[in-house]
Amino acid sequence: MSGNFPLLSFLLWTPIAGGVIVLLMGERRPTLVRGFALFIAALVFVLSLPLYTAFDAGTAAMQFVERTPWIPSLGPGAYYYLGVDGISMPLIILTTFMTLLVIGAGWKGIEKKLPYYMAAFLIMEGVMIGVFAALDMVLFYVLWEAMLIPMFLIIGIWGGPRRVYATIKFFLYTFLGSILMLVALVYLYFQAHSFNILDYYNLHLGLEPQILIFIAFLLAFAVKIPMWPVHTWLPDAHVEAPTGGSVILAAIMLKLGGYGFLRFSLPITPDACRELAWLMVVLSLIAIVYIGFVAMMQRDMKKLVAYSSIAHMGFVTLGFFVPFIIQQVTGSINGANLAIEGSMFQMISHGLISGALFFCIGVVYDRMHTREISAYGGVVNRMPKYGALFVLFAMANSGLPGTSGFVGEFMVVLGAFHANFWIAVVAAFTLIIGASYSLWLIKRVIYGAVSNDEVAALSRMDGREFAILGTLALAVLLFGVWPAPILHVLHATFQPLVAHMTHTQLVASAGA
Repeated sequence: MSGNFPLLSFLLWTPIAGGVIVLLMGERRPTLVRGFALFIAALVFVLSLPLYTAFDAGTAAMQFVERTPWIPSLGPGAYYYLGVDGISMPLIILTTFMTLLVIGAGWKGIEKKLPYYMAAFLIMEGVMIGVFAALDMVLFYVLWEAMLIPMFLIIGIWGGPRRVYATIKFFLYTFLGSILMLVALVYLYFQAHSFNILDYYNLHLGLEPQILIFIAFLLAFAVKIPMWPVHTWLPDAHVEAPTGGSVILAAIMLKLGGYGFLRFSLPITPDACRELAWLMVVLSLIAIVYIGFVAMMQRDMKKLVAYSSIAHMGFVTLGFFVPFIIQQVTGSINGANLAIEGSMFQMISHGLISGALFFCIGVVYDRMHTREISAYGGVVNRMPKYGALFVLFAMANSGLPGTSGFVGEFMVVLGAFHANFWIAVVAAFTLIIGASYSLWLIKRVIYGAVSNDEVAALSRMDGREFAILGTLALAVLLFGVWPAPILHVLHATFQPLVAHMTHTQLVASAGA
């Protein structure tokens, strides 16, 4: 299919074109707008599945490649250059899957400016797919920046009472980090005389320029994940965003930072990664432990889940940089693949679980119009199916064995044991913290006697809500007991990446 049909272009441009058509429909035909938006989201999801079924898991080479001259006047020329590997392909399918659920969730509850709401999510879907598939530096950066606009509008128009503050904070944090990334990309262009991102992997840069490039990338990607201490924009954005915005923000947009580390920082600046690995590990452990305690103190359900997302994404960055510690401490790379593949699995799993939790919060918020934990209690007495699903997702968020939340974290902890016993102990300690705030949340919201008249008046989930949460529950359980479908496509991509990282380090060490 990749040689005859431009699948990636279709996935990129179909939702964008669908969003434009939705805008043209206007506000007088809401049922048609909802139906067409759902049709486009479903079509894009179905057509993203061949990325997996036709994917060759035995090679690290880019697949489904499309390359066409785009801006020939830019020196050697910028190309419309798309392709996927084991890093980007799962994230694209996650994007199409979660967008379909978000469009379905918006079938009810969104009345104000409905066409603009649906169009914003469809356009953002296309742009995010383009970010994951872009292999040309100019194309990547244009799409990376364009992605901010739909989310800015989603929070700013359909958000809560402090939405203006949240949108400005979100935009400034992410935009300023992106400017520094642009400086690093321009430097790499002048070194490689190419806009091809893959050409940057073959550059032999000295340690000093690598460190400067790494720092520029770090400020862009750390904000997006977000890492401590540049995480403060995320809770505000989540609290003010509508349910669909929170789902996409947690499930997809946070993964763009992790994707940036894998696509740029690790392969382009491996020596800098080695030199700063301990710093990155410390920052990751702070996020895992400290932010976990912060989550325990929250009174707003959305803030609690937002802070837990920061803690769980700390596992992702920990797994990225543990291989460098392993090589320094042991002189080998045993356990390196385990840690970095665990991080990638954690990104996919967190996308499913965090998205599900924000959907759960949206279900009761639509009925009671509050996210305060103290306003609930005994919800299971009125909504038994909802209570069961909420408990499942909350426990999966704490790393319960048998759910996808356990697999990635367990792999990262095992990889960390190869590097340093105490790193693994501190990382594993967060499982206790996660269980603490998850059980506390379940106890206060789901169990106990019905606490007030508002809870007593709660209506049960309708078929649409149950279908969305049930689908996510099946995915969380499936990948918890059978992670092979994801891990199978990762190994061939990550094996040469780890070899490239450690080979560069060994050469540098020998030269010293």
